[in-house]
Amino acid sequence: MNTEYTILFDAERCVACHGCVVACKAWRELPTGVFFRRLEKIWQEGASMPRLRHASVACRHCAEPACMAVCPVKAISKNADGIVLVDEETCVGCHACERACPFGVPQYPESSGGKMVKCDLCLGRYDMEKEEPPCVATCPTRALKLVKISPEEKKKTENALLALLNSGIL
Repeated sequence: MNTEYTILFDAERCVACHGCVVACKAWRELPTGVFFRRLEKIWQEGASMPRLRHASVACRHCAEPACMAVCPVKAISKNADGIVLVDEETCVGCHACERACPFGVPQYPESSGGKMVKCDLCLGRYDMEKEEPPCVATCPTRALKLVKISPEEKKKTENALLALLNSGIL
């Protein structure tokens, strides 16, 4: 069975501590204004009153990456483990991937020369079979979990996150 890496998110466990955001930013030494992982506030309408929830959002390494499909110079690829990667040398900074991404992931910082950057699951920076990326390892409530799942299951997790993000007023 073909399986791919993804990070699952459990909104019920998230306490909005921002540990995942800080760990990612520190581990990757990202410049001011660049976030490979962010925390979104979601106000959901309830029977009696609105409820505040949060969603930890980063590149989903989608089963069928919309960003990859629209890149005119093929700077975006997907490896055998399902990790979506950007070749910054090939990227022309056209923003097509930004418009295609339903999660608002692509960023174009000045520090990259206006080329697209995003989460790559810290590929090559730790042993993915034995360890967790910093964002997952830092989460005190285990709201994030690195797993390998089928592309079909991955698509379901993408849809669930989109539903959560679209369920309230951001």
